[in-house]
Amino acid sequence: MATDKTSFARQFMGQIPHSRELGMEITDMGDGKAEITMGYDSRFVGDPKTGVIHGGAVSALMDTCCGTAVMSHPQVGGATATIDLRIDYMRAATPGQTITARAECYHVTRSVAFVRATTFDEDFDRPVATATGTFTVETG
Repeated sequence: MATDKTSFARQFMGQIPHSRELGMEITDMGDGKAEITMGYDSRFVGDPKTGVIHGGAVSALMDTCCGTAVMSHPQVGGATATIDLRIDYMRAATPGQTITARAECYHVTRSVAFVRATTFDEDFDRPVATATGTFTVETG
């Protein structure tokens, strides 16, 4: 079943144009948890003077990772959609470094999943951003 969910999540993510364009890759997934990476790409720089990736690319990564965590939860039977996502940016990601988002779906009701996530560059001791969100669910 876990392989089916991973395959479904990869296929689902592959259908999202911005996920493909941003180069997102699922690196870990299972039982309500997900990890997705996004390599540095100068096309997504928000400030040419500093080379820092635009916050919109970081938020897209976090949103996608949260949705993937929901889809991997044992009580969820299919696709999901974002209801609400609050992101707190703590610092700029270091230019040139891969960004990693980790999300956990920690509670599921009949119609809503609750998720929290953290994003890092290559310094896993200092988060770039954190998020909390709610997502629609299809219970299985």
